[in-house]
Amino acid sequence: MRDFPARRPGLAKLAREVGKFGSVGAVAYAVQLGTTNLLWSVAGAAPLTGQVVGTLCSIAVAFVGNRFWTFSDRARTGYGRETVLFLTMNGVGMLIQLACLGVSVYVLDLDGPLARNVAGNVVGVGLGTFFRFFSYRTWVFPEQPERPENPSREPVP
Repeated sequence: MRDFPARRPGLAKLAREVGKFGSVGAVAYAVQLGTTNLLWSVAGAAPLTGQVVGTLCSIAVAFVGNRFWTFSDRARTGYGRETVLFLTMNGVGMLIQLACLGVSVYVLDLDGPLARNVAGNVVGVGLGTFFRFFSYRTWVFPEQPERPENPSREPVP
């Protein structure tokens, strides 16, 4: 079992990325959950407003953690490009969360604290997380380009 990384390097790398992504996500989730619930309970914010503000706070935490730790070995394609794509993908992830919360509150009329948390912070965050992981790996922080084995650019016989 110890030679697993040597036999399956792609799977081992994916497992490392999932672990790091999960660690960063756990911290960002705690920020989002705390902020959202504080806004709902103390500030009396509307369901979707609290969810948006909490998610925006967690996006800032997630960007720093994912760019500089989770995907630190991937290609650096420019801070501006990565930031715009990261925010765009998180916007889609947030829309997934808001859709889950909106259906619960405004369609199913489930509007208690437990229902809001289950819909927005469990189901919505869970579905959004799958989307975010895939999009970060694919578009925001792409793989390093393959380097030719012959750096002199001479044809290999």
